[in-house]
Amino acid sequence: MLKLKRVYEKPEKTDGKRILIDGLWPRGLTKEKAKVDIWMKEAAPSAELRKWFGHDPQKWPEFKKKYRGELKSKKEFLNRIRSLAEKGTVTILYGSKEERFNNANALKGFLKL
Repeated sequence: MLKLKRVYEKPEKTDGKRILIDGLWPRGLTKEKAKVDIWMKEAAPSAELRKWFGHDPQKWPEFKKKYRGELKSKKEFLNRIRSLAEKGTVTILYGSKEERFNNANALKGFLKL
């Protein structure tokens, strides 16, 4: 099972494996408080794509297309997430305040779990 959660929200046992998919560590959050099991910064959008997108809803369709293109060369990370999700709950963590238009939501759509 695959879930999404903002990394600033309180960790729960039902989160299962907690995987942060951001290129930057969340501001003001310690590793102990975040309870991140795996930080897959390599699976995050490139800095250029992240800055271009800026969580602009009008750019969402193009962002997803470009991000999917970036992920084509990072299949090992997607396969690892899929494998973990087949064994139990995986929560993809993101730092953005934007709940709908963020890389974690796009990634979940790509994984189709």
